[in-house]
Amino acid sequence: MNAWTSYRLQDFIPFTAEVYFRLLERMSETFWPLHLLTLALGGATLALALKHRTRLACLLPAPLWAFVAVAFFFQRYAELNWAGGYVGYAFITQAGLLILMALTGWGVDNAPRATNPPVAIGIAIALYGLIIVPLMAPLNGGSWFQAEVFGIHADPTAVTTLGLTLIMLRGFALWIAAIIPALWLLISGLTLQVLGSTGAATLFAVLVIALVGVVWKSLKSKR
Repeated sequence: MNAWTSYRLQDFIPFTAEVYFRLLERMSETFWPLHLLTLALGGATLALALKHRTRLACLLPAPLWAFVAVAFFFQRYAELNWAGGYVGYAFITQAGLLILMALTGWGVDNAPRATNPPVAIGIAIALYGLIIVPLMAPLNGGSWFQAEVFGIHADPTAVTTLGLTLIMLRGFALWIAAIIPALWLLISGLTLQVLGSTGAATLFAVLVIALVGVVWKSLKSKR
């Protein structure tokens, strides 16, 4: 027990900030211009969910979660951190959950209303992940290849999906679908905190707001 308590959070992050952000940049360089397609799929998912085509909306992000699992975690992140492969399997699981909900309709909210506060929170989070997150690096003086994009990089994929689940799902299914994106935001936020990035606070804020929305929608659905 004493041996475990001697470890600090930074002991579990075996890479520097320069190495990590270069990895994110290489993802963009390798897969450009796939970004345009993934962003279009994200926008289509949001539009379909708000037009009550919810089961189809659940299906669209699934291949993107599988893509990030393979292209980012299995092929790249696992070279830096032994836990990368396990996170990749979690992302594959999330893809499977979304497909299951699309095919069976389990937990699907067939009539989400933008005036419903938890749904409004979901819309705001989804738009933040789709639009604001990719702009953060260029606005801070970085190159466009340093931008993190939904369906290419893990953080905006998790952020956007958390927002979408608040729109698309309800009840127990909402909790299940939110677990993996929320856990990744926690892990990524802690990682960025160790690396000294200001992005950590943003991820923690999104996580807290999303969880408030999940609890809120769950309580409303019980009434």
